Amino acid sequence: MSSTAAPSTPTAPARGASANDEVLHGRAKAWALTGLFLSMAVSMLSMTVVGTSMPIIIADLGGDQAAFTWVVTATMLASAISTPIWGKLADLTSKKVLLQASLIIFTLGSALAGTAEGPGWLIAFRVLQGLGAGGLGALGQIVLAEIISPRERGKYMGIMGAIMAVSTVGGPLLGGAITDSIGWRWNFTVAVPIAVVAIIVLQRTLHLHTARRKVKIDYLGASLISIGFASLLIWVTLGGTQFDWWSWQTALMVGGGIALLIAAVIVELKVEEPLIPLGLFKNRTFTMAVIASLAVGLAMFGTSVFLGQYMQLARGKTPTESGLLTIPMMAGLLIASTLVGQIISRTGKWKRYMVVGSFLLLAGLLLLGQLRYDTSLWYVGVSMFVLGAGVGMCMQNLVLVVQNTVSPDQIGVSSSAVTFFRTIGGTAGMSALGAMLSHQIVDFVKDGLAALAKTDPAALAGADKLAGGTIPKVAELPGPIRTVVEAAYGHGIGDVFLAASPIAIVAIVAIMLLPNLPLSSKSAAQQRSELAAKNAADEAEHADLAATGR
Repeated sequence: MSSTAAPSTPTAPARGASANDEVLHGRAKAWALTGLFLSMAVSMLSMTVVGTSMPIIIADLGGDQAAFTWVVTATMLASAISTPIWGKLADLTSKKVLLQASLIIFTLGSALAGTAEGPGWLIAFRVLQGLGAGGLGALGQIVLAEIISPRERGKYMGIMGAIMAVSTVGGPLLGGAITDSIGWRWNFTVAVPIAVVAIIVLQRTLHLHTARRKVKIDYLGASLISIGFASLLIWVTLGGTQFDWWSWQTALMVGGGIALLIAAVIVELKVEEPLIPLGLFKNRTFTMAVIASLAVGLAMFGTSVFLGQYMQLARGKTPTESGLLTIPMMAGLLIASTLVGQIISRTGKWKRYMVVGSFLLLAGLLLLGQLRYDTSLWYVGVSMFVLGAGVGMCMQNLVLVVQNTVSPDQIGVSSSAVTFFRTIGGTAGMSALGAMLSHQIVDFVKDGLAALAKTDPAALAGADKLAGGTIPKVAELPGPIRTVVEAAYGHGIGDVFLAASPIAIVAIVAIMLLPNLPLSSKSAAQQRSELAAKNAADEAEHADLAATGR
């Protein structure tokens, strides 16, 4: 397989513009990066501020474990499906306008989610939120590639990781405080002021050359991919509870989902502007990065959800306390991403750090796989730090190495494709692991109540609050029943992390197979300008030769 993508012929800069007019410098670049990082902070803060409050939100709305999983999964699925569309549009039209549009959509979805009166409405509004999140996640990295060279980009990828870590730490803390004081609904509006500032800063400072091309979106491919993945994810979530694993519903959902995805591949091979150009998979760096991203996505998205449940449902902590107790993971992510990003920018060496990160990913999942409701919090903290460091070393750098190998005219679609598969990995993994946890909780609670009935039948008073499979408010349960529930969630969530650990081995192998190519010292805009100038010179030379020949 080829390790580099053949560059396509870019559109030349507008008449009268020099090759460097579209490259930002100095203060202009600093302000543009500020707007870019603010937009990322909006996305991360809005997504994490409700993390520690989610058990209370679902309990207030009367949802069960499946609803809990789908409130998160719906956002991630919408984000995943929309990401390639945002990326394709970024290659065809104005990146700044797209980034601002995604900010508006995301903020609107967040505000509406705060008005939800039931799990169904919350899931619907989180889908809208996910559509905007798909744009923010993809376009932030695409714009960064446009103005920063791969060699220098390692430092800024580290800053992105730091923003993610700070938002992931500050979000749950802020969300917990808001929930405990004025109610969880206000969590969904907390990032609105930041979004407004980000839109204004981007409008005034982000000036990029746009080589406009005719926009042709692969709507059929997008529909097939969306429905195909949704069918499989719904099957994983509902199988074994709403219907038997071996049933006509399983045959319909699994068979239909696979058939739709096969049809999507056929469509992508034939359309003029495919949503995910399958030719990218000829690039070994892209293929290995996609495989590794699937595993990293599972670790990143899954742990944030299940750790919040562990702290509140297995340890009886408040949302604020839960946020404080998850700081070690975010500290590991913050330190690792920032430090490694700086080292990569200085030395140009990247592979060794990603290999180390993949092993830390496996170690962290194995350590968290030992969790129980009475596990020492010191042990939990160390395990989270190790996992966070692994995610911090790998996640953003997988996008970096892909951007380094593709044509500047494929930055958008390749970056969004890696993000797409990372989100799909997290979504699929979370749905499967959430379904596994739901089944285990039912079994562990049933066994715990049976054991309690033998030793202290009177202690079963209050067990009716566990009826229907809804997520309980642990603080309101009687002492013996509360212990049964905490033990069930502690054991179940530990098993979830253990079940996820083999996926990290896949990430290790994929990262070790990445070609160790040097990082370029030129941004996408500079590469595009140089290619355009070269093409213009070649055309002039051919014209001279033709004139001489006559």
